[in-house]
Amino acid sequence: MRICFVGDSMTNGTSDPEYLGWVGRVLREERKSRPELTGYNLGVRRDRSDQIRAHWGTEVERRLPAEFEGRVVFSFGVNDAAQEIAPPVTLGHAEAMLTEAKARWPIFMIGAVPMPDDAVRERIRALDRAFAPLCARLDVPFLSVFDGLMATTTWLDEARAGDGAHPGAGGYTLMAELVRKSEVWRRWLG
Repeated sequence: MRICFVGDSMTNGTSDPEYLGWVGRVLREERKSRPELTGYNLGVRRDRSDQIRAHWGTEVERRLPAEFEGRVVFSFGVNDAAQEIAPPVTLGHAEAMLTEAKARWPIFMIGAVPMPDDAVRERIRALDRAFAPLCARLDVPFLSVFDGLMATTTWLDEARAGDGAHPGAGGYTLMAELVRKSEVWRRWLG
């Protein structure tokens, strides 16, 4: 099985001193029971949904040849919210990507993550809540991690102590645990 993780700097794991981010931590743990698993982190720092939409297909296609079981995980939205892109625009890009990807591979969507700035965080929360019905309509498994990351101060404290946006190892560890322990992820991964 090969899984491509498509998204922004939060997917990339920017500012993690261990260079794993949540994606690397999820893959590390999943490989314990699936040694054949190959993961590709395709997170690009500062990418908005329109930029991800422009390149995701080519990147994923190169890594998921037909002879292998391939899957795709999407997670983005923070940059759109931070740059005040209208939610319908972001949702339109998301719908186009999810529809195209679903026609070829099993896909999964993970919602947007919080930021320390109060106004940006509220725009992210609204976008995250809008992803859920979109994914339900498209029959795409969706996991919101927003409230789980807000349940402790780890994510935001580490982001504030660092570059003001990205957490450190503790925040990414928390997100990886939220993903791995979710029933929707367990069912999707099989």
